[in-house]
Amino acid sequence: MKKAERARRTSDARLAAFHILRRVEEEGAYSSILLARTTDELNAPDRALCYELVLGVLRRQIWLDRLIEHYAERPADDLDPAIRRTLRLGLYQLRFLTRIPASAAVNESVNLARRVRQRRAAGLVNAVLRRAARELEYDPAAEIEDPIERLAVQTSHPRWLISKWIAQIGEQETEAFAQANNEPAPISFRLTLKGREEEVWRRLQDDGRLEASKIVPGAWRAIEVPSAALRELIAAGKIYLQDEASQLVAHVLGAQAGERVFDACAAPGGKTTHIASLTRDLALIIAGDVHAHRLRTVRDLAHRQGISRVHPVVLDAEKSLPFGDESFDRVLVDAPCSGTGTLRRNPEIRYRLVPGDFAELRARQRRILAHASRVVRRKGRLVYSTCSVEFEENEEVVNEFLRAHPEFTVVAEAVPARFRTPLGGARTWPHREGSDGFFMIVFERDGNP
Repeated sequence: MKKAERARRTSDARLAAFHILRRVEEEGAYSSILLARTTDELNAPDRALCYELVLGVLRRQIWLDRLIEHYAERPADDLDPAIRRTLRLGLYQLRFLTRIPASAAVNESVNLARRVRQRRAAGLVNAVLRRAARELEYDPAAEIEDPIERLAVQTSHPRWLISKWIAQIGEQETEAFAQANNEPAPISFRLTLKGREEEVWRRLQDDGRLEASKIVPGAWRAIEVPSAALRELIAAGKIYLQDEASQLVAHVLGAQAGERVFDACAAPGGKTTHIASLTRDLALIIAGDVHAHRLRTVRDLAHRQGISRVHPVVLDAEKSLPFGDESFDRVLVDAPCSGTGTLRRNPEIRYRLVPGDFAELRARQRRILAHASRVVRRKGRLVYSTCSVEFEENEEVVNEFLRAHPEFTVVAEAVPARFRTPLGGARTWPHREGSDGFFMIVFERDGNP
């Protein structure tokens, strides 16, 4: 009975992973959101397995499809999507989850095919995975002569994206960055106004270990910490999970008590509430977003963290803002972007981007920055940030803004020297700092009327 029960639970984790991957592929959903919403019914081991399978398969998808083509002797795209998805899950277990016996990975995948109504395909799944279990040394990237194509397959990034990065940052940096995108991101968090350091330390260090961030003050990395303790502290509003580079943005903004702050693209509210926490809820913060439902998330997050001076306002930052000229001391434009700095957390982004996206995003970013600059007071500061590593969305946007707005200058000393770029902004990388890839830069308006 116990063995059967364990098998059923494991199958539930795989079935949940299958359906999440289906929605990511067919509906354009995001894995991080689906994992957070749909795994509560699983116990802790199954939840961990589901996370590992979903993110692992997405991170290695191109490489896994080349495995499928080798073992099945047909193009992966010719297979039914459900069969292809099942094979990806099985192959990932065979190649990366060594704690799972090969026989279990094969049998569970065959059972999964049956559970998702692919009974006729169970034989194919069985044959392909049994061959894969016998030929575990095969590497589809090893036989590729073209170095760009080899790296693209090896790291499961589209070839055009690898070529683009090589042109921007060189071959060695691109390889290191692409490899880092397939590693799990660390669990990083900060205390909220409701959090007490001694309590958080006690709860999380009983069975785990914490490390102070080397990137930003007041941030922590959780190492081997029980998920139950983290979930309880998050639910109580005492800590907030947020990447260290993302936390750096609020520090760079440098808002002070008594100031008026405008966050132009506030949702879902991580940076907004961090700004409020750093000012001890003594600054007036206007949180803008084009979607009312996303602002409800900001409002709820502020309430959960004990913050009262965040005021959501529905607005479109790409158009004229409903505020007077020079009405804010500090303005943050955390612009909508490609998200290429977050591929560890959102691996599906790499398959959805197309080359034309960057020009479209740059145009949006320029419009938002131009409108936001109008409401910055004299000697006030404007921060522009993205979670993109693309030059089009960062340096090119900044240069165009400075040419069009000579009343603003870059304040290089406002960003940490270790991350400073030639332009006077800051950039972080997953393969260097272990954080998300972020860009941020501080502008100051001159004092002339």
